[in-house]
Amino acid sequence: MTLTERMIEGARLNHFINGKRTAPRSGQYLQSFDPTTGQPWYEAADGDAADVDAAVQAAQAALVDPAWRRMTQSARGKLVRRLAELVARDADTLARIEMRDNGKLLREMQAQLGAMPDTYHYFAGMADKLQGETIPVNKLDMLNFTLREPLGVIGMITPWNSPLMLLTGTLAPCLAIGNTVVIKPSEHTSASTLALAELIQEAGFPDGVVNVVTGHGKTAGEALTRHPGIAKIVFTGSTATGRRIATNAAGNLVPCQMELGGKSPHVVFDDVDLDRAVNGVVAGVFAAGGQTCIAGSRCFVEARVYRDFIERLADRAKRVRIGHPADEATELGPLALAAQLEKVETYVSYGVADGAKIAAGGRRPQDEALVRGWYFEPTVLVDAKNEMRFMRDEIFGPVVGVMPFRDEDELIRLANDTHYGLAAGIWTQNIDRAMRFARNVDAGTVWINTYRSAAYMSPSGGFKESGYGKRGGFEVMREFSRLKNVVIDHSGATQDPFVIRLR
Repeated sequence: MTLTERMIEGARLNHFINGKRTAPRSGQYLQSFDPTTGQPWYEAADGDAADVDAAVQAAQAALVDPAWRRMTQSARGKLVRRLAELVARDADTLARIEMRDNGKLLREMQAQLGAMPDTYHYFAGMADKLQGETIPVNKLDMLNFTLREPLGVIGMITPWNSPLMLLTGTLAPCLAIGNTVVIKPSEHTSASTLALAELIQEAGFPDGVVNVVTGHGKTAGEALTRHPGIAKIVFTGSTATGRRIATNAAGNLVPCQMELGGKSPHVVFDDVDLDRAVNGVVAGVFAAGGQTCIAGSRCFVEARVYRDFIERLADRAKRVRIGHPADEATELGPLALAAQLEKVETYVSYGVADGAKIAAGGRRPQDEALVRGWYFEPTVLVDAKNEMRFMRDEIFGPVVGVMPFRDEDELIRLANDTHYGLAAGIWTQNIDRAMRFARNVDAGTVWINTYRSAAYMSPSGGFKESGYGKRGGFEVMREFSRLKNVVIDHSGATQDPFVIRLR
């Protein structure tokens, strides 16, 4: 019986280590909650350092096992393609597991899972394209070339907002290159990653190539980031946690790839169709309940259309349909965590205390069918100022602050006045203005007349406190491979052993 078949109330889920479902050494389990009811629906193994060590050892053994190490690049690509086929086969089941785990709309998760096989296919095609190069040097009797090799065991700590989509962007290239992996999913959303592990086994990957250890960040996550057997850490989450992980990894001189927080500027000029821009702002901050690092949560509107725009935005926010995420009519489901709901409420109160005005939302819905879940109304705070607390900190909820600007110089100053630099968006018909904005804004991704548009073949990543390292496209293949230089002397001559050969 597969994990997806066992996804029933009260199920107890174990780690996936060395190709086997493995009980936690401590015997302890943690509860995962359904955001629509606030009630527990399964238990996952509460891993600790001993579980992490077992998983890393399994990954290290798989890394040097000829079954994986000697597998050709083309053969690895075929395995990744087979995994893509299995994800496509079970996409609806995986989408429903994630919906139940984090409260996202079923149609949103179905869209993510429906597109996910394309990412695996893309990187499967990269498996036999990763190559070195021959380098001409000023010694005719030397052959100088480079090799691209796997880094080793990659430790991945994934978030609760889009577990499989965000995992896939790094797991697919890691497998295509020949790395092995230990994944620590969020303690709040472990089920879909464990289900994926079973598909990886079904696809035919050797045991130990992919391992999953569930548990809390302060135990299992901490142990993974400190483990000396890890070659690189991948993390998606808050900037505060990212700092701690980077500190832990530095103790072993281990590099990291991090996608951290965001407080992205979303800009509207007066030369656009305001209803289209409103739709873009709604997509940027209310889609996924605002629980996305790229959320356009700071909205800057040209002063001449500011009042008209906020009226239209507030009206649209009030008409957003809140409900159960499985309902096709629902546009906004619950927040994923009780703690996240409390955080959103706190920051809205900060905004009001600091002088912003609530134009829409600002509270939990009063509908009797929703009161047990972790729902919050889409909220528009107007007359905001960049120095307000809710405009400085990442809220990770359906809350947008809107403020006017007068000209481009002021706009760029306001947009860049943040610790973050993950994404930015602009709505304008003036291509010169759009390009000036794209060049001057501190953001790893800039959208023009669109927002929250993703492509696995495009490199993405943040600036400043939004992290470092790139995901997507060929850039991520460089992130998870190491470059080795090889030099062959075919002259047959004997050189002076005390003089470096420079010519």
